[in-house]
Amino acid sequence: MHKAVFTPENSAMILIDHQVGTMAWTHSHDINLVKANALKLARIAAALEIPTVITSSMEDMVQGPIISELQEILPQVFANRVKRPGIVNAMHHEGFNKAVKALGRKKLFVAGVTTEICITFPVLQMLEEGYEVQVSADASASYTKYGDDLALRRMEKAGAIITTVDMIVSELAVDWTSPNGQKLVPILGYR
Repeated sequence: MHKAVFTPENSAMILIDHQVGTMAWTHSHDINLVKANALKLARIAAALEIPTVITSSMEDMVQGPIISELQEILPQVFANRVKRPGIVNAMHHEGFNKAVKALGRKKLFVAGVTTEICITFPVLQMLEEGYEVQVSADASASYTKYGDDLALRRMEKAGAIITTVDMIVSELAVDWTSPNGQKLVPILGYR
């Protein structure tokens, strides 16, 4: 089970399919809030130098490009993003799977769109492969609230921790007066 807390030194950030077209299809949450929270996760990774993988699916199709703000926050990660040709379970894509393994971390923060398609199946595989996973429910969204709820329940039952961006910020900060806490205080305020 989850023995130790997630820290900047032992965790990694995985952002899956935060794409313009895909996000436009979701109705389970306010998509502006989902986008703001995804950008918060990127800011957390940048501020604390947490290794990150960004992946996209079929950017040249209706799914569209990754939201451009991620390029501004994590330019190198964005440039190195794993572009998948349409494989639903990102962990089945050799390039993505290798990129996740190359991070050398067994604790993963995961968020993406859609929760019920693009997040559920890689998270289930990550758990099977021995990763500890926290899914940021508020930086993810689905076509329907029903689909989103069922996806989160399925991942939680398999062993994932369902969390929020603000819980992640707080867990990583530990103490607002610490160096990491000071880096995260401004991110907590972004809305």
